[in-house]
Amino acid sequence: MERALFASGCYWGTEYYLQKAEGVVSTKVGYTGGHVPNPSYRQVCTGTTGHAETVEVVYDPEKTDFETLAKLFFETHDPTQVNRQGPDVGTQYRSGIFYLNETQRLVAEKLVDELKAEGYDVATEVTEAGTFYPEKEDYHYSYYNKKGGTPYCHFYQKKF
Repeated sequence: MERALFASGCYWGTEYYLQKAEGVVSTKVGYTGGHVPNPSYRQVCTGTTGHAETVEVVYDPEKTDFETLAKLFFETHDPTQVNRQGPDVGTQYRSGIFYLNETQRLVAEKLVDELKAEGYDVATEVTEAGTFYPEKEDYHYSYYNKKGGTPYCHFYQKKF
């Protein structure tokens, strides 16, 4: 199995789309990219931890690959928004790919370049992953599957 870390606004919407992708074995919501160890949801919501709401995706590389998942990531949010996604505003809602190896970095940068060539002013950060801190409260996992409905700030739009 392989892992990927994606941040695209509220992690409920990010997880909603990624957990449905073929080859995805599991997802976890949590935080990365900041300076506070093991933060709580309430801490991250203050915008002072430096963390982004992030989804960890574990996938089977025989059924999908990082590039396919990264394209889905870009196609299910607006990567041109800075420190927000829809009505959710703050650095914790920024768009980011936190790469775990050189291959992921190169793929992420290639996709950003492709989007820019198509006229998108991409704000997505491509940053080496630090520690991923899973959310401690079960309430936040598979939120839309438990509560029903669909994400309010994530949507599918073909870009590739």
